[in-house]
Amino acid sequence: MSALTKTQAIQDVLGLATGRPVIFTTGYSARIGASLGDRPLDFYMTGSMGLALSVGIGVAYATRRTTIVIDGDGSLLMNPVGLTSLGLHKDLPLIHVVLDDGQYASTGGQPTQAHVADFCGWARGAGIESVVSAADRAALTRAIPAPGEEPRAPRFVHCRVDSDEEKPPGRVSQPLPDHARRFAGAVAV
Repeated sequence: MSALTKTQAIQDVLGLATGRPVIFTTGYSARIGASLGDRPLDFYMTGSMGLALSVGIGVAYATRRTTIVIDGDGSLLMNPVGLTSLGLHKDLPLIHVVLDDGQYASTGGQPTQAHVADFCGWARGAGIESVVSAADRAALTRAIPAPGEEPRAPRFVHCRVDSDEEKPPGRVSQPLPDHARRFAGAVAV
């Protein structure tokens, strides 16, 4: 059991995301993020599991703005190569938050193999120097620099969460081309 749910974790991260692009992994994380107050700087991945970090790296690299990626354990297990790419960019202002509930929640709750993966060890092995394990809400909010305290290097944050007991919010309803245009315009400012 964790000290926080996936929704609480996303809410806490968004509370510290003021003025920063946020990339959400596909599935429940994106749906939760959109339900908590859709912002033009939020990008919701749809049908592309395992690629949120790759998109976030591209956004941070192109804009040089602190970018937050909200990922999941299943997504990271599907595509850990993003960590290697992130580790190569020692000065990239990106915060990679992995919410680990031990399951593929969006596809039926099948268990992941996260319990045998050392995500923090993977991040360190990829060359990411700032690696944090957050076990509760206070630790998670300490791991995310406040606006104005922008990181000068990538940060990896592993956070165990409980699944929400409530039914997940509905799917992101905005047409994907419109969503992409809105996000592109917001990060270009």
